[in-house]
Amino acid sequence: MSVTPVPYVPTPRTSAPVPAPGAGRRGALRHAAPALLGFLAVRLLGLAVLARWAHGKGHGLWPVLARTWDSLWYLDIAAHGYAADPSYPRNLAFFPLFPGLVRVLSTVLPGSRASVALGVAVVCSLAAAWGVFAVGDRLHGRRTGTVLAVLWAASPVAAVQWMGYTESLFTALAAWALYAVLDGRWAWAAGLAVAAGLTRPTGLAVAAAVSAAGLLAACRGPGRREPGGRAPQALLAALTAPLGWLGYVGWVALVRGRWDGYFEVQRRWGNQWDGGAVTLRELKRYLVHSQAPYLFLSVVSVVLLLSAGLYLCCLADRQPLPLLVFTGVLLLVVLGSGGVWFPRARFLLPGFPLLLPLAVAIARARRPVAALVLAGAALSSAWLGGYMLLVWAGAP
Repeated sequence: MSVTPVPYVPTPRTSAPVPAPGAGRRGALRHAAPALLGFLAVRLLGLAVLARWAHGKGHGLWPVLARTWDSLWYLDIAAHGYAADPSYPRNLAFFPLFPGLVRVLSTVLPGSRASVALGVAVVCSLAAAWGVFAVGDRLHGRRTGTVLAVLWAASPVAAVQWMGYTESLFTALAAWALYAVLDGRWAWAAGLAVAAGLTRPTGLAVAAAVSAAGLLAACRGPGRREPGGRAPQALLAALTAPLGWLGYVGWVALVRGRWDGYFEVQRRWGNQWDGGAVTLRELKRYLVHSQAPYLFLSVVSVVLLLSAGLYLCCLADRQPLPLLVFTGVLLLVVLGSGGVWFPRARFLLPGFPLLLPLAVAIARARRPVAALVLAGAALSSAWLGGYMLLVWAGAP
């Protein structure tokens, strides 16, 4: 699959198609409205299917979304902070921004912390969909941006976007950080990268994207890609971007009293980087050798393979450097991990640039064909979301 290459030019434009939130440009929300409405339609379909499925199994919908698995860890951190007992440090594996937001907002908003966490996830999912649209719109136009946002909403494990998890917050920060880099807004890019680094371990991918783009822009200097005065800003952004991730990992090292404290905590969860040996073994296990593989684990395996294939398409299409670095590091972390298998599709959910080749192809197709493809993706995502949360016995 090939699309017209878009050169990476990280300079401000006089009429950017979609301004960042808070930029004060009238019409921005109207411009993104089709993408946001499409996102909402897909997610509401998924919610309706999940609600019906939960009712049939005698479960409540709210507990499934707000108080299961990792959301319980975040809620515990929001309520009590991190574990003081050095013999039980497992909650140190969870980065602090999401539970910190829940803790602060729960003091001013009505409802339980679980309800606040769910509300934060839903609001952040809309901000993420807007950011996903903004990147696609800037690179390939409004129709492609809209399709990209809908495809992200129809990802196989997209039900997590409206759960008390960090994926929506992280995707929002990553998408707008990448957009800021493409638009030459280095202060925004650095700040969002720092926040992303405080949200998830894979915040390292956002920091790497901003740092790589900033260093490249600074090396080019005035008179080439960067107008006068912009090169120092780009360099400062490159140096600042990793501070969120490094700050939290460094704090855990101090708490644990060892330089690899965070990675030691991850090993307690069974997670460590092995260069992909476990990934290859599990792919063979679930897609080749197993006589009766679990459906969800097979879906995860297919998602990993498709993600790797789509990254090759992104390379062939010569996507802008920040996008390639972001998805490349994200894939390197997820595919190179020797940890548990079932959450890996969820870990790749923020990698929306991987969907760009598909979005471009669908946007160029005839409208009936595009509508059929997107409807099929939405229906399959809705069914898989119900299966993941109500049939599969493990965490999403």
